[in-house]
Amino acid sequence: MSGRFVVHEHHSSRLHYDFRLEMGGVLRSWAVPKGPSMNPKDKRLAVQVEDHPVEYGNFEGIIPEGSYGAGPVVIWDKGTFELIEEKPDKISFRLNGSKLKGEFTMAKLKKGQKGNEWLLIKRKDGLEDPNWKLQQVLTPEVKKCLRVKVPSCSVS
Repeated sequence: MSGRFVVHEHHSSRLHYDFRLEMGGVLRSWAVPKGPSMNPKDKRLAVQVEDHPVEYGNFEGIIPEGSYGAGPVVIWDKGTFELIEEKPDKISFRLNGSKLKGEFTMAKLKKGQKGNEWLLIKRKDGLEDPNWKLQQVLTPEVKKCLRVKVPSCSVS
């Protein structure tokens, strides 16, 4: 199976990165507080949130105050992915994006407090970067170009 992926840089009440995989006709979504990493030593907490409609993958804008997820949202990375393995507690895939490349695993925490905690881990595949530093794309110049808008699709 293959599909699209997108990572949104989301400046809501706290900066986080929304990691999304197109699977089963929806965007399966996880909030990654520290953002994804190309360094296999970084095991990033990824909190699974509600699935989003596929159309949401193209969204960029400023969600207005009082709305769910209020704040600026920009696409940080996007591309395609190939599913390697899917189990109830583990999803492995190969990403082909402009920033994220190669194999990753999403592993569900067995002792998570809420049952929706996963770890996003870069696998050693020759494409890893032990010196990885995440860089934000929402600069003041980019923010000036964003418009206030409510996503045209509702979250399920």
